[in-house]
Amino acid sequence: MCATCGCDSGSKTTFHLIDKNEDHSHPHTHDHSHDHEHPHGHEHPHDHSHAAVHNHNHAPKKTIIDVEQDVLSQNNLLAQRNRGYFDAKNILALNLVSSPGSGKTSLLERTLTDLKGDLEFAVIEGDQQTNNDADRIHATGTKVTQINTGKGCHLDAHMILHALQGMKPVENSVLFIENVGNLVCPAMFDLGERERVVIISVTEGDDKPLKYPDMFHSSTLCIINKIDLLPYVPFDIEKVKANAKKVNHHLEIIELSCTSGEGLPLWYNWLKTKVLQPVTI
Repeated sequence: MCATCGCDSGSKTTFHLIDKNEDHSHPHTHDHSHDHEHPHGHEHPHDHSHAAVHNHNHAPKKTIIDVEQDVLSQNNLLAQRNRGYFDAKNILALNLVSSPGSGKTSLLERTLTDLKGDLEFAVIEGDQQTNNDADRIHATGTKVTQINTGKGCHLDAHMILHALQGMKPVENSVLFIENVGNLVCPAMFDLGERERVVIISVTEGDDKPLKYPDMFHSSTLCIINKIDLLPYVPFDIEKVKANAKKVNHHLEIIELSCTSGEGLPLWYNWLKTKVLQPVTI
């Protein structure tokens, strides 16, 4: 059990590499357990005072051990390793995060189709189960790896490292990492990405940035998706932008619709600008 987010780290994480030149997937099961040393026996300090031994009127003392720092520090070390790999090969790695159903995969499909020939892409798909999203990405002709996290609620740097070893994205390319649909746990785990993009749809509440501040605070771009539905839903787009800016005043915001195409040129321009920006080490 991961002490940081509560997901079952003892479950199997499955990787499926689907190459655009192949017609089938190759499943690889990886035992993704968080290897941490936990003290046992008499390594914990015990209170051997007279009061602790003979006072039967009070419940025994509980010792709370904070292991979150160790979990995240190990992840961050691997994230730095991933980041070094991306920088060395000039790969723009984007971590796409959102609630389930915000339209991450639809945005990817449209982007990969519209910019085919302009940029070289690869995709890592994160879901608890199924290859559904990877199949949709594969249909665009893009190399994709599906990571099934089982009971896990987020991707971590070790999963990305393992996926990279199998897919080997080319130099001077863009790597989209579509995280598991969740606005809580993925905010804590650095994957080695250069940019974190949080996506919210107008079918969600306009108070989302205030309810999930860590995700919006750690992101560099917020995409407000499905704006073609604004006439039909009680969503205040100016309010959600104001709330997002309260959490992160540096946050860039793009409004778009994958269905109508409105706002997509702004997203594409942002993406191309990031590709052309030199990596600062």
